[in-house]
Amino acid sequence: MNLRPDLQIISEWITPGSRVMDLGCGDGTLLRHLKETLGVSGYGLEIDIDNIVKCIQRGVNVIQTDLDEGISEFEGEPFDFVVMTQALQAVKHPDRLLNEMLRVGHEGIVTFPNFGHLSARLQLAFGGHMPVTRTLPSEWYNTPNIHLCTLKDFERLCRNSGIHILQRAVVDRAHRTGVGSKLLPNLLGEIAIYRFQRK
Repeated sequence: MNLRPDLQIISEWITPGSRVMDLGCGDGTLLRHLKETLGVSGYGLEIDIDNIVKCIQRGVNVIQTDLDEGISEFEGEPFDFVVMTQALQAVKHPDRLLNEMLRVGHEGIVTFPNFGHLSARLQLAFGGHMPVTRTLPSEWYNTPNIHLCTLKDFERLCRNSGIHILQRAVVDRAHRTGVGSKLLPNLLGEIAIYRFQRK
């Protein structure tokens, strides 16, 4: 299976044989890959009916739900990892959802577009308008993204919420790590990938 590079990074952080929940799992690509290569078990949560059908066709356990309604049907810590890719910025209460992820999982993994990237800063500073970038391609009035943040914003939220960051990868739109994103991640990184747990 040809895996998107960001999902490949995430799969390298997952322990073989673990239980994984994928929030906003899309068509189930990540869970299917983890099941085939690492022997994981778990569930995907998804709202879109077409994606749910694709998950079922791929043999992925999926539950239809709206992440804005929370994940209260799960109790304790039944999952080793709770993953959410490219959805943190699109939910109503990202702080609450991060806490929910760590209520039902031992570790969390999220990815999101970095609003602090140079191209976004330049458009705000010199264009005077909300940025439209490779990782944020929508206009302000039709974007699904309602809570944009920078790497610094996310890390401050983690500190304030008692969340310990275990790993961070900062990549470009093609999910490659370059010298610039290593030296100045908040300025030159387009997409952030974080692994974290409760302190």
